[in-house]
Amino acid sequence: VKSVYHLRKMSNPTPPSWIPDYRRSGVALKYVKRGYTTICTHFLTILLIPIGASVTLELLNLYQSGNLVELLSVAKQTDLTINLVTLVACLVVLAAVLLSYVFLKNRPVYLVDFSVWVPPSDWYTPMERFISGSLNSKKFTEESMTFQEKILARSGLGTKTSLPPLLEIPDSINMENARKEFETVMFQTVADILKKTGVKPKDIGILVVNCSLFNPTPSLCAMVINHFKMRSNIISYNLSGMGCSASPIAIDLARQMLQIYPNQYALVLSNENITQNWYFGNDRSMLLPNCLFRVGGAAMLLSNKRRDYWRSKYELLHTVRTHLGASDAAYSCIFQCEDDEHNIGVRLTKELMAVAGEALKINVTTLGPMVLPISEQLIFFVNLILRKVLKVKTKAYIPDFNLAFDKVCIHTGGRAVIDEIERQLKLAPEMVEPSRAVLYRYGNTSSSSIWYVLAYLENFYGMKKGDKIWQLGFGSGFKCNTAVWKALHRGKSHHAAWDDFDVKEMRDHLATLINHTKKRA
Repeated sequence: VKSVYHLRKMSNPTPPSWIPDYRRSGVALKYVKRGYTTICTHFLTILLIPIGASVTLELLNLYQSGNLVELLSVAKQTDLTINLVTLVACLVVLAAVLLSYVFLKNRPVYLVDFSVWVPPSDWYTPMERFISGSLNSKKFTEESMTFQEKILARSGLGTKTSLPPLLEIPDSINMENARKEFETVMFQTVADILKKTGVKPKDIGILVVNCSLFNPTPSLCAMVINHFKMRSNIISYNLSGMGCSASPIAIDLARQMLQIYPNQYALVLSNENITQNWYFGNDRSMLLPNCLFRVGGAAMLLSNKRRDYWRSKYELLHTVRTHLGASDAAYSCIFQCEDDEHNIGVRLTKELMAVAGEALKINVTTLGPMVLPISEQLIFFVNLILRKVLKVKTKAYIPDFNLAFDKVCIHTGGRAVIDEIERQLKLAPEMVEPSRAVLYRYGNTSSSSIWYVLAYLENFYGMKKGDKIWQLGFGSGFKCNTAVWKALHRGKSHHAAWDDFDVKEMRDHLATLINHTKKRA
């Protein structure tokens, strides 16, 4: 009896503790289902392999049995030779064309929908609260306070930009409150986009989070995955230090992933953390971010599922990335560092606008052939030949980008930045007003600002089918990154972020400020 028991025990050994016991554990079916899902995803490829193998084996069998030689000899003795060769050649070419189309064609990338964070009223930061909070912190000199007041007065920011409630208390600048800020902003925004689209957290296959200055361990991706209980095989990326232009970078990364992995949803989150990066020093070049940067966040749901075309808002056409990091001036024009008193902050140098202009020129030159009408491209090409080849002294021709795009979403880096882009690209005032509105209502929300602009456009202007939207971002490094979208449907979309916004009040306020464009002209 003992020997029989021993044999049974040997035939059913207990697996090591680190190997799941699929006979008892309820987790087994989940992984089995996931495996079958993967097989179904690649069903066409898996189906073609045995078909190709069968055809190859059949041809070899015909050759070895002599039937293939007999077929060719019959064709030679009749008038079938030319027709047979022509038929076979046509079939081969047709098969090659079809296979090339199936396997080489890029998958579409749709923007199903997006959401932007709406701050609660107790986060509003009018100029009075900003000044009183800065005074109460007892960290700033009288000269620094005067400087910040002047910057705020002409910044183009309104009374409802948002900052974390405890920011004026230096002791509250810690990791715990920085985490709370991210959770407050992004968890609410992600929940909103999931509710709007009806997508479940476990349906998300790709997650990309960008946040430049706050990068805890576990990562921000891990925080989102943990909170929403996303699946264990999700492909996640946490982008840090990429600056205000990080959202197009994140979109481009998601696009590349969607080309590799079929039938997937990609969730892209853009955010910047204010709590742990508030500057409590007196270096003027490092005080500017305090005056301009405010809290914001955006969540975008992308899909490469062709059936999502009918409910998606946009299709991604192009992404262009420009990086001037090889230049010392460009690399250091936006730089996180310590001041003389060891206070950490972000320094903005005087070369910033010149560097931004150069980055914009390079990016636009790359993007132009993809989006400009033929007429504009011909004029630009002739002008280039005259200047570079024939050495004719004439001004460089700047193409009319009003003809290339129907809507423009400019990063709200500051009023001077928006004015400079309007001047350089000769954009109509109505094309840049949405960006001015975002700067007025929300301030510089870093990488998420271009999504607040798009929300403004959808809320007040609406879209026509086929409209082309250009998102343009600038950031440290120095980088200029753009994304071009095509509207798939006609209509307006309501965004709570723009409820009760008074456009006339904004226009009246901006009219009292010095116009940078007119000043330079």
